[in-house]
Amino acid sequence: MSLTASRQAPAPPAPRPPRTTKARARTRRPGERPNVLAGLGSLVWLVLVGLPLYALLAATLQSRPDYQKSGPLGLPRHLTLDNYLDVFDNGFGRYFLNTAVVTVCVVALVLLLVPPLAFAVVRGARPGTLRVFRLFLLGLAVPAQAVIIPMFYVISKAGLYDNLIGVILPTAAFCLPICTLILTGTMREIGNELYEAMTLDGASTWLVFRRLVLPLSRSGLSTVVVFSALQAWNGFLFPLVLTQSEETKVVTLGLYNFQTQYGVNIPGLLAAVVLSTLPVLLVYLFARRALIQGLMGMGGK
Repeated sequence: MSLTASRQAPAPPAPRPPRTTKARARTRRPGERPNVLAGLGSLVWLVLVGLPLYALLAATLQSRPDYQKSGPLGLPRHLTLDNYLDVFDNGFGRYFLNTAVVTVCVVALVLLLVPPLAFAVVRGARPGTLRVFRLFLLGLAVPAQAVIIPMFYVISKAGLYDNLIGVILPTAAFCLPICTLILTGTMREIGNELYEAMTLDGASTWLVFRRLVLPLSRSGLSTVVVFSALQAWNGFLFPLVLTQSEETKVVTLGLYNFQTQYGVNIPGLLAAVVLSTLPVLLVYLFARRALIQGLMGMGGK
């Protein structure tokens, strides 16, 4: 056996363990300095965001006399959940149900009307389609306050005053222009070659819309759902003018129950605010990525 063959192959070097944050800090180059200005800016931003949240949550966990003694930024002395119980004692369960019904119906109407309308605008072959779309978008320039009186007249003549349907219809109508604009921009991002491929395969317009356009427009549809749901949930003007009884009152109007002739129950009011914002917060947390992607596609190609 030769000398070369009898030698053993050298062992491969062991992999280096990943450096920790402290090791990276020790191996920082001499010319590098920590960004103190960015750290101070982050701290200021944290204070600006965290302080109102602390004041909001701390007030809901105090009784009304304790809140008046300690102030909005004081530490809670005796924690209590009575404010949240008072919220439901004042009928907020019914208000939440009414608001949920309005929100679900508005979203359903928007999803029923907006996707076919946006598809007709993007793929419509008739020359008048774009003119109708531009006329439809004029609704973005009309504020709800400008048409509330004729809206009240129309709803009253239709027999829908003090009815949730009378709130659902105008809310959905004012969501249609911006939702159509969002979904039109999303559908314009779909390549023409995909439309042509399905058309050559013999697919009908309905099949193209159902199997191609809708699946590729998920981000825009998510944006439309979130936007219309927020508009319906936070609606105030239409429920204020078009409803009257306790049976049709929604959450935004129910906040008035904590205002009396002699003052405002601030802890109870803030507890109602916290409960009313929880659904909106949950929707945003689960749909924020799709919401951002849909808004980025508003402009189209």
